Amino acid sequence: MLLIIVLLICILFIIFSSTKIKLHPFLALLFAAIAFGLFTGMPLTQIVASINNGFGSTIGYIGIVIVAGTIIGTFLEHSGGAYTLAASILKIIGSKRVPLVMTLIGWLVSIPVFADSAFVILSPLNKALSKSAKITLAASAIALSLGLTSAHCLVPPTPGPIAAAGILGANLGLVILFGLFVSFLALVPGYIFCVKVAARVYIDPNPDVTEEEITLKIKEAPSAFKALGPIFIPILLIVLKSVSDFPTKPLGEGVIKLFFGFIGEPTIALLIGVLLAFLLPKKRKEGIFSVEGWVGEGLLNAATIILITGAGGAFGKVLQNSSLADTIGSALSNANLGIWLPFIIAATIKTAQGSSTVAIITTASIIAPLLSSLGFSSEVAKALIVLAIGSGAMVVSHANDSFFWVVTQMSGMDVKTGYKLQSTGTLILGVSGGIVIWIAMLIFN
Repeated sequence: MLLIIVLLICILFIIFSSTKIKLHPFLALLFAAIAFGLFTGMPLTQIVASINNGFGSTIGYIGIVIVAGTIIGTFLEHSGGAYTLAASILKIIGSKRVPLVMTLIGWLVSIPVFADSAFVILSPLNKALSKSAKITLAASAIALSLGLTSAHCLVPPTPGPIAAAGILGANLGLVILFGLFVSFLALVPGYIFCVKVAARVYIDPNPDVTEEEITLKIKEAPSAFKALGPIFIPILLIVLKSVSDFPTKPLGEGVIKLFFGFIGEPTIALLIGVLLAFLLPKKRKEGIFSVEGWVGEGLLNAATIILITGAGGAFGKVLQNSSLADTIGSALSNANLGIWLPFIIAATIKTAQGSSTVAIITTASIIAPLLSSLGFSSEVAKALIVLAIGSGAMVVSHANDSFFWVVTQMSGMDVKTGYKLQSTGTLILGVSGGIVIWIAMLIFN
């Protein structure tokens, strides 16, 4: 109980300090991480090690991706490529359907691509579409986030569902089949939330660019096809790596697999995207690749996002290294809740420590020895249990989740707005998934 109380106090501190006294989220997160460790009795050396490891591992995973993605976004914006691409898409879909399109794009892309990497890659397009359609960025950003989250937690080959399927001995094909179905249906209430609630919160997609400036940029902009390259090529490369990693080894085990395994790593794929972005300007002004130019601007924009995301990872790592997950699992494992037991355990662990993948793997390990006694021994039941865990692991994304900071910082949201939209959106998404799985269990098991 002490762990939960201290965690709630730390979360309230992050919200209050960053919204009321305007403390930078970077410091708020680090102070909260240290306070949690101190007040829950963690060894002092473990507190420091957890903060350093959490910060380092998070930046090591997503840091270069954020830098590369921000540089790509800067070149797409200044060259006008983002706006020509947005104009072409809007001609096809119409200005009122931007949130729907971002939901579906996020859902498709996140099946092979990590949610945070995909959000970074797609953020420039999302901002350009929202700006051109004259709608708030809040609706389209949360739509993209929920689309990414749904597939990330429910559809292999993302690591969480694959690991859970392995731990529980579930049929991976059934997990994929049901995962596609559940993740898509769960997005319906999430999409309604975006267009009915998030759409009421106005965030200017690009407050520094006027309509006149956009018009001037489009006149000298590259074609929409050329502008698509820095966004689409990295995604394609990451997808090919995921395909090469399938257990069936579709690309063999030789040079081809090694090649796509290398260029499909998010860091390499995004750097290739940067090189493609360098080709976008029709007239390359002197110094655009320098510290004072577009590259330097991209680096400066990325710095704050990286620091806050890393601090979020540090806070999450301190929570993971405490006995929080074990305490929650032990407290709930004896409850007679049926299909909702794995959902609630995963949701509690996710909300407590931030990582969906950790929540999925931890919950699967807790549930595995209980499968028979809970009556979940059929192949269909095992697959649905994996998805129940994944749905729970969406609930909720907040301050201890690095993805929360990627979404809010790249979308211009303050912490209070992030809780209102991102946290509430993932709550709706996860519960919707749980309800779909509960119905599926009644029908198929």
